[in-house]
Amino acid sequence: MDKYIDVAALSKVLVISLLLGAGIPAVFALGVRSLAPSEGGSRGLHVTGAVICFGICVAAVVAGVLRLALGGK
Repeated sequence: MDKYIDVAALSKVLVISLLLGAGIPAVFALGVRSLAPSEGGSRGLHVTGAVICFGICVAAVVAGVLRLALGGK
């Protein structure tokens, strides 16, 4: 089967797809969850965590748009 399928390229695509396709939405969900009202704990810490999560998501989107705009190289 290796004759027809480049296993190294396939595994690379699979790993990147899982990280970006599931990882970024998971980070966004974590940010939303940290903004949900909860009893106890520091509200400032929750907001800081949410800002960090949303910052990671924004950085990923900007990096993707720049990669596409610059020709995908």
